Amino acid sequence: MDVRGPTILDVSKLKRGASILPDRRPDVSVLFVDISRFSSNVQFIICCVAVFVLYVLYGYLQELIFTQEGFKPYGWYLTLVQFALYSIFGTCETLALSLSKRRIPLKIYALLALLTLGTMGFSNSSLSHLNYPTQVIFKCCKLIPVMIGSILIQRKRYKTIDFLAALFMCVGLSYFTLADSQISPNFSLVGVAMISCALLCDAAIGNVQEKSMKTHGATNTEVVLYSYSIGFLYLFVVMMFTGDIWHGFVFCADKPHIYGYALLFSLSGYLGVNVVLTLVRTCGALAAVTVTTCRKAISIVISFIFFSKPFTIQYLWAGSLVVLGIYLNLASKNPSLSKKLGDLLDKFRRPFGYKRIRTIETTV
Repeated sequence: MDVRGPTILDVSKLKRGASILPDRRPDVSVLFVDISRFSSNVQFIICCVAVFVLYVLYGYLQELIFTQEGFKPYGWYLTLVQFALYSIFGTCETLALSLSKRRIPLKIYALLALLTLGTMGFSNSSLSHLNYPTQVIFKCCKLIPVMIGSILIQRKRYKTIDFLAALFMCVGLSYFTLADSQISPNFSLVGVAMISCALLCDAAIGNVQEKSMKTHGATNTEVVLYSYSIGFLYLFVVMMFTGDIWHGFVFCADKPHIYGYALLFSLSGYLGVNVVLTLVRTCGALAAVTVTTCRKAISIVISFIFFSKPFTIQYLWAGSLVVLGIYLNLASKNPSLSKKLGDLLDKFRRPFGYKRIRTIETTV
């Protein structure tokens, strides 16, 4: 017979604001596999591996589609097919997981859909005017508009090393674009304008998604489904008025294998989007962009190996500057390394009479 009596918890010994219940970690899944039981570092590594595999395949298939004879004018039609498939995938996943309640307001999804359409549409169409490596180099510099978007939308503050990283990226990007304009037969300022618009939309997407998902607790599936289905409606209406939907359908009807490529292209992209959204929700927009930026280096190497195109040593130097900018941005996330680099920058500034001015923000 148990005579110990009930267990008494001395709540006076609990710290202020502490909970009696054990902490419950949020559910995290990658490719429909629950990884919540792993540490945050292991979760990050799993997400990184998934992003690299899926988006390297995505990039290969994207360039493969645009190398099909005569396909270059139909970038927006590919975007329409891609959005339709994303909507189907999202609907199937929603039904499988029994997710019915929408958490984020429709007005936010209307904005997200427009930004997503701008990102995907301009990115696909830019390949009609640019080499794939040049497009990828532009995407590598997505950190710049993301920083600007974070400052304007979320009022984030960045260190000097982050702005130095942005400077290296700008110089490397300019150098790479100049080299491409001199040797590439497939270069146009229209392509530069398109990929620049895609980057601006993408920068806004990451920050709006991060803020909305954290505020409303929405799932990846919900965000993907509503963003792409509403975006599909936008593009479908526009292409019906312009007649481009019929031209694209007739062209692809003569080459049905393009739909097979588009299916694999969309499937890898859809799964990749889900993994990136998991990164956004768990690590933030900047960390997600940093990971997707690093995988683009592999995509560039694969592009030169599998698809013939002119090459110049200037590509290497320009790419190195961009990689240096990415490294500095990653280093700024490491406290000890960031401090060492900050001290090094101070040594360079001292001969020029630089003195830090303490403002209200730095003293409060």
